[in-house]
Amino acid sequence: MTTDIAISVQDVSMMFNLSRDKIMGLKEYVVKALKRQLFFDEFWALKNISFEVPRGEVMGVMGLNGSGKSTLLKLVAGVFKPTSGTISVKGNVAPLLELGAGFDYEFSARENVYMNGAMFGHSPAYMKELYDEIMDFAELWDFADVPLKNFSSGMSARLGFAIATQVDPEILIVDEILGVGDYLFAQKCEARISHLLKNGTTVLIVSHSLDTIKKLCSSAILLQKGQMIASGTVDEICAFYQPEV
Repeated sequence: MTTDIAISVQDVSMMFNLSRDKIMGLKEYVVKALKRQLFFDEFWALKNISFEVPRGEVMGVMGLNGSGKSTLLKLVAGVFKPTSGTISVKGNVAPLLELGAGFDYEFSARENVYMNGAMFGHSPAYMKELYDEIMDFAELWDFADVPLKNFSSGMSARLGFAIATQVDPEILIVDEILGVGDYLFAQKCEARISHLLKNGTTVLIVSHSLDTIKKLCSSAILLQKGQMIASGTVDEICAFYQPEV
C-alpha cells in the first residue's frame, strides 16, 4: 500500500455460518453438538470487494439494508477478519459502528469518557485534557454523572461521536451515526468531520441519506447483496442509487 492510501481492501469476502435450527440456550447447543446434530448454511455477506481510500478523503458506502455495508465497516475496523482477501489500514482507527458500542451503561457519562478513551489507547491524563471539549460538543454537562442506562439513544450517540472525533483519529469509520439525534446535532457532526478532513483524517461512512453522502464524500461505492456493483464519484453513485430509494 502506497503512503497516500489510508485504506486498501483487496478481493475481500466474508462468510458466516448460519444455523438451520433455532437453538434455545447453551445446553441445547452442547447437546446437539455432542450428537452431531448441528447443521449450518453458508451465508456470504460480502464477495470479492476491492477499493482504496486515499488519505484525507471521505468515501461513502451505499446500499439497501442487508447489502453488507455494516459488515464491510466492521472488517475495516478489525472487528471481523475476512474469510478471504486482504485489508490494509494505515493509521489509528476510531470506529463508530453501533450505537453505544464500547460503553458501560451502568457507568456515568464522565466514567465512559475515560473508559472509551482507554479503548482508543489514550491515557487518563490525555482524556482529562479533552474532557471539557467532549462534554461541550456533546452538550451533556447536566448529565455528566448520570448512568448511561438513563440516556436516550440520541444522547448516547452524541457522547460516542464527541469522544471518537475529539481524539483526532487518523481514520474515522462511521455507521449511520449522523442519522441519530436532532438536525442541529447532525449539522455539528458534519462540521466536525469537515474539520477533521482539513487535518488529514480519512473517513469511511455508511449512510442512507443522499444529502449526507453528497455533502461529505468525495467518492462512493454501492453494494447490493454483498457485491460491489458500482464505484465512482459521489454524483455518479447517487444517480445510480437514486431509483432504488
